[in-house]
Order: sequence, then structure tokens, then C-alpha cells
Amino acid sequence: MADIAFTIDKLTKVYGTGETAVHALRGASLELPVGEVTVLLGHSGSGKSTLLNILGGLDKATSGKAFFHDQELTALSDNGLTRYRRNNVGFVFQFYNLVPSLTALENVALVTEIARNPMKPEDALARVNLSSRMNHFPAQMSGGEQQRVAIARAIAKRPEVLLCDEPTGALDSKTGITVLEALTQINDEFGTTTVIITHNAEIQRIAHRVLFMADGRIVDEKVNKKRVKPSEVSW
Repeated sequence: MADIAFTIDKLTKVYGTGETAVHALRGASLELPVGEVTVLLGHSGSGKSTLLNILGGLDKATSGKAFFHDQELTALSDNGLTRYRRNNVGFVFQFYNLVPSLTALENVALVTEIARNPMKPEDALARVNLSSRMNHFPAQMSGGEQQRVAIARAIAKRPEVLLCDEPTGALDSKTGITVLEALTQINDEFGTTTVIITHNAEIQRIAHRVLFMADGRIVDEKVNKKRVKPSEVSW
């Protein structure tokens, strides 16, 4: 039996009250094994980002339970969730959230200064093939380079979990493939449990596991018997 990183049981999330309430999750349940790449597919509004935010400790469920290994995330205080995010989770978003006035190296160093067991910022940038760009500012870098800085920043604290919300959504095909190669390389090298939200159904081919969401629920699950390299993905 594979070790399980996340267990989600009948998770709900409601924003607002009364007639204007939005039911983002409606009893979602799943298990995610340690060390796998999981791709999460579904139409806009299906609950993908809400689920990812609860897995990452950025949001709280309305009801149901979420566990990271044996730790119940849904029972943690705000301070407990902050510690969980700091110690266990790296985030990569569609928009890079880099500090414009800092170099690539300095953007990564922001994370390593507060992590328990970080790698050197230079090493993190080397993992995503940006050693030659570490002293450049975001405005001097392409979109793909900025996204790879964001990935370096996410992995620099050696997280057990890497959560990616549309990491290639703002990129062209060639650049997007470079970003996917960085993510799969990190998974291969460190065994980081990785979840990728995407609207591009082709990207599911790089995953160990694919989850399909609709109306706030997991409606289907597929395990890829054969994964492809990012360079084989059609855009």
C-alpha cells in the first residue's frame, strides 16, 4: 500500500449565506499518495482552486475533514495552518507573484530565510536552469523564466507538497513545456507530492493520477499506466 499524503472526506465549502451562498465544494472525497504528480481537471467553478487552497492551508472548509498524513488540517488554528504552510507546502500560481524590486536570487531568498531546512537560493535556481539569470530582475525576464523563479522559490524550502494552480496558464506552448519539465524534474528528484490544476486536458498525460471535478465533487479518477514526458504534450 502506498503512503497517503492527503485524505479528504466529504469536504464542503460554502461562501456567503442565504440565497447568494456559493457552494464551491459539495462533499469532495479523495486520497492522494505520497510522491505522485496529480493533475486536477474540471470546468471553471468546479471547485478545483478551492480544494487546492484547503489542501494548502490557505482556506478553511465549511464541513468535512482534511488530513495531511495524520495531521487534521481542518482542526488547525490559523497559527497552526501558518506553520503547516511554512513547513510543508510550496505554492506556484498562474501569476508569478515575484517582488519586482528584487532579483531572482533575492526573490528565492525571501523563502529560505524563514524555512527550517532550506536549500541555498542559488541551488534552487540551478534546479530550474536559471543560474545565469539569478541577478536579473523580473522585468528583465520572460514569462517562463519568471515562472521558473516562482518554482525555485516554492521548492527552496524543500516542501513535501507542491501545489500548482494553472502554472502554465499564461504561457505559450514552448515555455509551458519548460515549466512542466521543471515540475516533473522536482517530483522525480525529491519525491514531492505535486498537484497541478490546469484547463489544458493534454497535461494530464504527464501525471501519475488524474482527478476530474464537477459541481464541487470528484466525479472520476484515472491512473495513467504510462506517463509521457512534457515534451510529448500537445498544446
